[in-house]
Amino acid sequence: MFDLRPVGYVIGLLVAMLGLTMLVPMALDMVEGRGHWPAFLQSAVLTILIGGLVSLSCQSGNRPGLSLQQTFLLTTGVWLALPLFGALPFMLGETEARFVDAFFEAMSGLTTTGSTVMTGLDDMPKGLLLWRGILQWLGGIGIIVVAMVFLPELRVGGMQIFRSEGFDTFGKILPRATAISGQISVIYVTLTFTCFLAYLMVGMNPFDATVHAFTTIATGGFANYDASFGAFKGAGEYVGSVFMLLAALPFVRYVQLVNGAAVPLLKDRQVLTFFATITVLVVTTSAVLTFAQEKDFEPAFRQALFNVTSLTTGTGYASADYMVWGGFLVSLFFFIGLIGGCAGSTACSIKIFRYQLLFSAIKVQIQKIHSPSGIFSPRYNGRVVGEDVLNSVMVFFVFFIVTLGVLAVLLGLTGLDFVTSLSGAAAAIANIGPGLGETIGPAGNFSTLNDTAKWLLTIGMLIGRLELLAVYAMLTPQFWRA
Repeated sequence: MFDLRPVGYVIGLLVAMLGLTMLVPMALDMVEGRGHWPAFLQSAVLTILIGGLVSLSCQSGNRPGLSLQQTFLLTTGVWLALPLFGALPFMLGETEARFVDAFFEAMSGLTTTGSTVMTGLDDMPKGLLLWRGILQWLGGIGIIVVAMVFLPELRVGGMQIFRSEGFDTFGKILPRATAISGQISVIYVTLTFTCFLAYLMVGMNPFDATVHAFTTIATGGFANYDASFGAFKGAGEYVGSVFMLLAALPFVRYVQLVNGAAVPLLKDRQVLTFFATITVLVVTTSAVLTFAQEKDFEPAFRQALFNVTSLTTGTGYASADYMVWGGFLVSLFFFIGLIGGCAGSTACSIKIFRYQLLFSAIKVQIQKIHSPSGIFSPRYNGRVVGEDVLNSVMVFFVFFIVTLGVLAVLLGLTGLDFVTSLSGAAAAIANIGPGLGETIGPAGNFSTLNDTAKWLLTIGMLIGRLELLAVYAMLTPQFWRA
């Protein structure tokens, strides 16, 4: 039988820490003077109390490391518990959101999906807007640690290829997470502050610059306005594009960079392929907007750069309604969202390295067919890729496609049309943010969907953010008998 105490101890601590962060938007609400601060005070007290009690009750089982089963439970449990308590300010506050909407919003925030059911953002209390940004910012740094520490150990989706990527001397999982997160936190905060300053320089007020810096570096996409990033057309789009790209790079490379090793970043095939992909997509989109849509070159390039970068990294900002850009670009944008950024970043979706491994495996298979007596091995960044990594990647692709299809069918059964069902499933599983169509497209949101659809999408966000297999493994009898 599993010893759940180490899992409960960590989750309890994280829940209590989440409660402490609620005091920041509470203070802002007190300054704003709209009388919304009691909602954060009540939420903070309840969250800190429950988190602290759970942690204290499980303290006797605290151990330096975790077993494989405990790690699976912790990875999934954290992303269930934190949205549960993160939803409290939405329920108790001015929005008086129903539980399904509040939990959807909190899950979308912490998984950095960026889909929203909130309307009237322009007039919402600043504390709630800041809370949405904080949820995404915390989720962004959390998923980096998960991607760099837990998923490689769990051998999920080919992530085990990064097990010794610069961090092979930190011991077992929890000590390792502590060592890595300390370095990552400094870099994460530095990028966020730099982004904040850049937004100030292009004309954002301090509050908007703060919240959008949080959600840009987290590649989350929550904005302070119903028009999303459309409220900051111009130089703000260039700044946002730059920092979304920086946030989508492997943070392990930043750690190596600040320690004096720039070569790994400059020679990383994943990084080079990511930038090449962005370049091709931006050039293609710009050309279509310039020649087919007859836009001036600069606005066409700017909107193409921003929206392509936002979708590719899974940020989910929209500075324009690209649903009116024509059928070709709308179709292209659906597939752009399934690309993703680099492994070990705040970006989501399938991720560049998996496509590289897939194409490498296909190339080797073609070579074997052409030269049966030859010896060929797939390689990644100059290293031979093991069979276990390739199998894990292939399984991930299969599960991703199957999950996408099943979720789209289930959404269709709730009464949604085909475009909304398919793009909504993709937006949830790939943690993109907006879908396609009039309802959940860049000019809409998820508020009008039925409750069943919202629950299905919430589950999809969780499964997608944890790379599918980390959740599915716990649904097997073998996991519980291990």
